[in-house]
Amino acid sequence: MNALPLLIIALLVFALAYRYYAGFIIAKILVFDKDRTTPAYTHENGYDYKPTNKWVLFGHHFAAIAGAGPLVGPVLAAQFGYMPGFLWILIGSVLAGGVHDMVILFASVRYEGMSLTEIAKKEIGRVTGGATGAAVLFIIITALAGLSMVVVNALAESSWGTFSIAMTIPIAIFVGLYMNKLRPGKITEASVIGVTLVVLCIVLGEPLSRGPWAHYFLFSKPSLSIILAVYGMLASILPVWLLLAPRDYLSSYMKIGTVLLLFLGIIWVRPDMSVPAFTSFVHGGGPIIPGRVWPYVCITIACGAISGFHSLISSGTTPKMIASEKDIRMIGYGAMLTEGFVSLMALIAACVLLPGDYFAINVPPAVFQKMGLAVTNLPAMSLAVGEHLEGRAGGAVSLAVGMAQIFASIPGLKHLLSYWYHFAIMFEALFILTTIDAGTRVARYLTQEVLGTVYKPFAKTDWWPGVFITSALVCAAWGGMLLAGNISTIWPMFGVANQLLSAIALAIGTTFIMRRTKPVYALVTFVPFVFMLATTATAGVMNIFGNYLPRGDMQGYLNVGLTVVMLALAAVITVTSAASWIKIMKGSAVNT
Repeated sequence: MNALPLLIIALLVFALAYRYYAGFIIAKILVFDKDRTTPAYTHENGYDYKPTNKWVLFGHHFAAIAGAGPLVGPVLAAQFGYMPGFLWILIGSVLAGGVHDMVILFASVRYEGMSLTEIAKKEIGRVTGGATGAAVLFIIITALAGLSMVVVNALAESSWGTFSIAMTIPIAIFVGLYMNKLRPGKITEASVIGVTLVVLCIVLGEPLSRGPWAHYFLFSKPSLSIILAVYGMLASILPVWLLLAPRDYLSSYMKIGTVLLLFLGIIWVRPDMSVPAFTSFVHGGGPIIPGRVWPYVCITIACGAISGFHSLISSGTTPKMIASEKDIRMIGYGAMLTEGFVSLMALIAACVLLPGDYFAINVPPAVFQKMGLAVTNLPAMSLAVGEHLEGRAGGAVSLAVGMAQIFASIPGLKHLLSYWYHFAIMFEALFILTTIDAGTRVARYLTQEVLGTVYKPFAKTDWWPGVFITSALVCAAWGGMLLAGNISTIWPMFGVANQLLSAIALAIGTTFIMRRTKPVYALVTFVPFVFMLATTATAGVMNIFGNYLPRGDMQGYLNVGLTVVMLALAAVITVTSAASWIKIMKGSAVNT
């Protein structure tokens, strides 16, 4: 099967969905008011609330939601073949993910930028709000640990990659100062300067990796874990305009630009999918994902189809910065479809690898030897990029190898193979780190809300002691999980937790819609809610009995306990939400 028809089908589906399905939701259900004053103006403080250019905000929102999920998930899901992932990306992003993101963003804007937890309290009740708060805080910490694990595995012992990523931080701060202090409003100038400097970092990384300064950027996995946690704390404290927004904005150029390059590369090379449409692992027994195709393809490919993490951004940083409700479709639904396209690119890049090379990268060497497969191009690739590529699980390396292989197949570019590989690694790490930026900040908001019920000053986002304390608590929590876990223990937990949150957000969105229009219109969120609840509950139970308990160690038992808690919280939210729906249908609903 050639990859090009898959791309054409996806583009047509996404274009039709954006025009007609999103248009229907806007016209009949949400009914945007372009003249309504948004919370970015009513609560403007220059720190969290700040009206932002729609393109800059699209860049921030897209960069924040597009973490490891659309890159790593499809690569790992290639274990099942390319067809399950392809179908889930298309169906999920159009009917579930885009609706999920747009509805929650609209609800948060109408609730003055409130978090998902506070919206749940207003719409359903205090019990649901409390359960949502606990679930969200736990889930986001798990998600941040899972996302960070991918970065750690990709950058460990890589001076070239680490240097390139590290330099994007001072570049983003400079661009933030340029756009807001030095040359306000000169977005084009700032963009050109920032993107040029980011690309320059990749070029300079190559000679640095061979020079006497290389050891300053060589870090072990534990060291990188600590560094990432410290960075997350820094990003959650600084004003959004100084680091978070400009970094995400610049990253969006890299992300979208790289995806377009990959798209053009696929058109030019027209590679065949080496991985079949369906493999023997669809029934289970795969060496990467411990289960059958459903429900595991739906929790492995998270952000590229639907992701509960998106609801935290849609009710976190973005609604506090949106200048007009008319921008919600582009930012909410449009960014999700863009992410779905990225996810498809990642799936193709993984599936053009020969099966032996693909599994050699993504499973431990001892496991690979028992599979009876042989590597083909991987030894030459390792020699070309100057790094050992086998046994580097997590998806990031295999995606970079697949992308580099496509780019290097274009006439005249083969000698740049090493640059393409490290460019792809930087591209992936930027994707993930921008999510860590926003995710840690959102977790800090939630922690402040919780502690604010005990000591009121904590609820103030401008009370600096509270900001520092809550940021440190959040980063210590996900940093500790990162240090103690690995991809086989964290990623399944992340997948279930993340997708369970999407079900919770869809339940809240269903209530929001039912209170404001005809109950039948709530089917746009209710149907995907039912599917995601069934999917995550099934995956959670399968994880307990098929993955965690058989381990027989403390980590396995801890994961069992955490999964049970997540499922219990989801059950509470489902029951209370259903009770509110019954009241609404009977015409006796009241906000409590």
